Amino acid sequence: MGRMFGTDGVRGVAGAELTIELATQLGQAGAYVLTKEKEHQPTLIVGCDTRISGGMLASALMGGICSVGANAIYVGVLPTPAVAYLTRKHKVDAGVVISASHNPMEFNGIKFFNGDGYKLSDELEDEIEAMIKNHMKDVVLPIGSGVGRIDYRFDIRDEYVAFMKKCVPVDLHGIKIVADCAEGAAYYTSVKTLQELGAELIPIHIHPDGTNINANCGSTHMDELRARVVYEKADIGLAFDGDADRLLAVDEQGNIVDGDQLMAICGTYMKQKGKLKKDTIVVTVMSNLGFTIMGKENEIHVETTKVGDRYVLEHMMEQGYNLGGEQSGHIIFLDDNTTGDGLLSALHVLQVMVDNGQKLSELASVMEVYPQALVNAKVPNHKKEHYMEYTEIAEAITQLEEKFHGEGRVLIRPSGTEPLVRVMIEGKDQKEIEGEAAKLAELITKIML
Repeated sequence: MGRMFGTDGVRGVAGAELTIELATQLGQAGAYVLTKEKEHQPTLIVGCDTRISGGMLASALMGGICSVGANAIYVGVLPTPAVAYLTRKHKVDAGVVISASHNPMEFNGIKFFNGDGYKLSDELEDEIEAMIKNHMKDVVLPIGSGVGRIDYRFDIRDEYVAFMKKCVPVDLHGIKIVADCAEGAAYYTSVKTLQELGAELIPIHIHPDGTNINANCGSTHMDELRARVVYEKADIGLAFDGDADRLLAVDEQGNIVDGDQLMAICGTYMKQKGKLKKDTIVVTVMSNLGFTIMGKENEIHVETTKVGDRYVLEHMMEQGYNLGGEQSGHIIFLDDNTTGDGLLSALHVLQVMVDNGQKLSELASVMEVYPQALVNAKVPNHKKEHYMEYTEIAEAITQLEEKFHGEGRVLIRPSGTEPLVRVMIEGKDQKEIEGEAAKLAELITKIML
């Protein structure tokens, strides 16, 4: 059996893989591990996205929390970054978010934050998992007055709205925005924040019913937003995902502006203002080649990590950087919040538009996006890490690297979660790179199956 925790908590189909029993166990073990050094009765904040299974799993999780003598504060539907912020602000011992982010409605997940609002280290997650597998051995469960209690605080979401306006107090009067809230956790906080800052806002997908989260909307399905921005003659479109920790944008012409471009816009602005720490932005190996070139042209250092916003964050904290993220739209402004935050990212981008008096399409031209082709090669899961041990595959990769040297990039990596080897090629000719990527993926599958 593989590790219970993935790159973003424990995920699975709610009721089948992520059961109420597992949620209860995660509540027990998580509360115990994260608070065992405390001498007071510990408290955890719990929030969720709009999935129908959220209430069911929250109830089970909080039952587990209370059964080990800890208290729970249930804040209801809130973005992941809002729970991280409130955990810090209220000085509680930990935070928990029940969400499966951009995944379909039937999935759900449980992820923890420590008392400082940061995602847990692998070591702490392993400790929680070990306690569950050990059936909470040697843990004495309290009875009577020792049992924890649940406090319901649905009003607390307005504290996050106030915090966002304080972080980026930009005047949005005269700016027309279409915001796609993905029928998810952004439906209240993003709408209220943007309206209170003066924007002419056209919010779409703000009527979550528990089953429509991410359904043909949000940052993974942007066709409707692109068309609506053009139709409304809006200045910008904002696309959030289900738990609102990521942002993609649409310019006034209907073109998608991805996470790399958004970081380039904000990073160059921050450098000009003397606010980009060590003149460095941290991205993953999947970021576009154009981002590296943008960095050189603007005297910005670009440092890369493996895929996953948690690895970006770890590197930022180790080295003292304050901007980093992923092409997918997880962007971390570490001076403001401890995790990717879609609304915060939107406000920073809007601030650049307002201060520079430029359209989003003009700002996005700071970076040329090189065409990318990504093809998955299906391989046996136990072999995926060993693709370079096959001579024919290694030679084919070397030949491709030589072919695109100086004009593109070849990146081959095993998937972290699936039985796949991912083949990504960047270059100037879309048709050529698609053909080469497909050919190499076919070769890898043929040899390794």
